[in-house]
Amino acid sequence: MALIDSFERLHDNLRISVTDRCNIRCFYCMPEGPIPFLEREEILSFEEIERVATVAVSLGVRKLRITGGEPLVRKDLPVLVERLCRIDGVNDVGLTTNGVLLAQFAEELWAAGLRRLNVHLDTLDAERFTRITRRDDFGRVMAGLDRALELGFDVKINAVAAANLCEPDVVPLALFGRERGVEIRYIEFMPLDAQGLWKKSKVLLQDSIMEMLRKEIGELIEIPDQDPRAPATEYRFADGVGRVGFISSVSRPFCMNCNRLRLTSDGKMRYCLFAIEELDVKEILRSGGSDAELAEVIQETVRRKWIGHEIQSQKFVAPPRPMYSIGG
Repeated sequence: MALIDSFERLHDNLRISVTDRCNIRCFYCMPEGPIPFLEREEILSFEEIERVATVAVSLGVRKLRITGGEPLVRKDLPVLVERLCRIDGVNDVGLTTNGVLLAQFAEELWAAGLRRLNVHLDTLDAERFTRITRRDDFGRVMAGLDRALELGFDVKINAVAAANLCEPDVVPLALFGRERGVEIRYIEFMPLDAQGLWKKSKVLLQDSIMEMLRKEIGELIEIPDQDPRAPATEYRFADGVGRVGFISSVSRPFCMNCNRLRLTSDGKMRYCLFAIEELDVKEILRSGGSDAELAEVIQETVRRKWIGHEIQSQKFVAPPRPMYSIGG
């Protein structure tokens, strides 16, 4: 069985948000003031998440990624990781984290079967880190990265690229990646911020980043035979040391290759990060519904999937949820 939408896109990747809470406050994601987080009873339990994931895998999903908010603030998260890794048919389980709690939980995550991490880190400058995140946790993030690499995790660093702020970080991050064997992924600042600050002039575009890297480090060569459905376009440096990736939703949308579905922490299925609509699976889970009913909601989500988010057009409408509530 396969999940194929009306544009012939195959969906085999499910992103699972386990919480809307986060322990940092990045300006492009969360507001500075009080946040109306979901009540605990509104959040799916591990058993409910596992059930939805199992049904999704029966329909052809092969990759699972755990997101938040910040997933490591969810109590006993390694227990869920182990359950997801054990689902028959799952080929890959990953976790996206801001790294603040990574040193504390890295060993438990490894023991649970996790092998891939995406760590969010926009800068190697402690002062700028505090300015971006509104928290003084740079040292904890670096300690978490060190521990994850010691254990053998496949680590990628995700860096949001905002114009007139992150330019000084582009080259140092790439050099860090070359030194540590970590791929740096530059993510164009997207219109998902909770404060409505986004506008295109605030996006540090892929072409500008590539120009900086070529000037300061060396030529970039696109890696051949990439997975056409992967969100990042990847390059290696011509000297053979290090690689970088670009998730360029603004300047180079990849909607026609999208293979992802999303489950929010409060039990809604979404076909796009920017989707305006979503379908409820929590009601089915908590009213004695069947796996067949869950499968129908997942399939209907795929059937409804649009051609793309159209960020660059006047048709674009920002989703009613901010990023931390959807899941990164």
